Amino acid sequence: MVINVLPLFFFIVMLAVYAFDTLLFLVVFFTPLSLPLSEIIPGLSFNMSLPTEPLLFGILLIFILKCFANGKFDREILNHPVSWIIYFSLFWLLITSFTSSMPIVSFKFLLSRIWFIVAFYLLTLKLFETGKNIEKYVWLYTLPLLIVIFYTIHRHLGYGLWDKQAANFVPNPFYNDHTAYGAAIAMYLPFLFGFSFTKMYSSAVKPFVRIVLGILLLGLILSYARAAWLSMAVALAVWIFMRLKLKFRPLFIAFCVTLSLILVFQTEILMYLERNNTESSANLGEHISSMTNISSDASNLERLNRWSCAIRMFKDRPFFGWGPGTYMFNYAGYQLTAERTIISTNSADGGNAHSEYLGPMAESGILGLISFLVLVSVVFYTAVHTYSRTSDKYLKTIVMSALLGLVTYVVHGTMNNFLDSDKLSVPFWGFIAIIVTIDIQTRKAAQAEALPEKTG
Repeated sequence: MVINVLPLFFFIVMLAVYAFDTLLFLVVFFTPLSLPLSEIIPGLSFNMSLPTEPLLFGILLIFILKCFANGKFDREILNHPVSWIIYFSLFWLLITSFTSSMPIVSFKFLLSRIWFIVAFYLLTLKLFETGKNIEKYVWLYTLPLLIVIFYTIHRHLGYGLWDKQAANFVPNPFYNDHTAYGAAIAMYLPFLFGFSFTKMYSSAVKPFVRIVLGILLLGLILSYARAAWLSMAVALAVWIFMRLKLKFRPLFIAFCVTLSLILVFQTEILMYLERNNTESSANLGEHISSMTNISSDASNLERLNRWSCAIRMFKDRPFFGWGPGTYMFNYAGYQLTAERTIISTNSADGGNAHSEYLGPMAESGILGLISFLVLVSVVFYTAVHTYSRTSDKYLKTIVMSALLGLVTYVVHGTMNNFLDSDKLSVPFWGFIAIIVTIDIQTRKAAQAEALPEKTG
């Protein structure tokens, strides 16, 4: 067995030495197709994604060795505001790993977050200095994602395409449930729209691009992932906002007024939602309506249960939290009998907090939540200003697509959290790297244009 693996090992080592960028691209390509070790060898006490996580660990080691050997890394990347926020978030994860209720779990979580950031943010930033590598990064995830979509639809056909219950498990083993699968498709759809309806590709290539777009849309619809559908609607609203160049201040005032009305009439709104007993189903209209059903929809009620547990956990440990990655092991004792559902569990195999905001808050305290919110805010601010700064239509399309892809995840993050997995870390950190890369490039271009004027 070991002898059979040795040629592959030496091949990977050669790639790391002579074609490091190819190794990174291979990881991106294999991410949609990666399998949990538990699917290959059942009964193990630990789990990892194969082949991506071992490769990411190797990439992290090589990165550390290269930094020690060269003694430097690109200063513009290291000193970018987004990078500094990422450093702080990692620093706080380190602190809360020491104070964790389960330090081994937390340090493993921290290690995986570090290798995701090193591979898909720091190193891809260097790759993206060559413009076409951005498109390559997108396509290297999208094409194998098509394989997963075909596989999922093929399995779905066996149960009936409109069988909503089957949609929950047919993406297995590539995606652990339909929500992660839908979130991944939603993140890449803005790029495919951009590629399809701009002049980035020739008329000979566009039909292929639009076929891929159609397949992704079909995959999204059949995923029955309501959060992914909602995230696409919000992304469309952001696109309209950006294209119409609407002023930020009136929109912000409108948002504040709307939020105030929700708070004032929260009791009435809650009573209205409790009257909605539409269950999630194969009927798309009913399935969308069921998003606000908090009276009988088990999925929605279980999310409320997990969120309530996260808030109670936060109240007990508001500053340091329970430790990164430990929510799933600690929340059972915070469940109330009245809030439990038919899918509630006391074991640690039922998933996490189902929120990219409440989860970090429970695990890393108030600063864990703030660090994520600040990261998202600064990335969005950078994207909007980069989009406004450049007149290059190609760069505008790429920045807009990356921004809208991240918008889908931020919206999705209100109901699920997947940044502890390679499946969603590739687009999340990679899209941030795209925005930062183009921000640095356009700033340089603006400074170069201003220099002759100053000289004159």
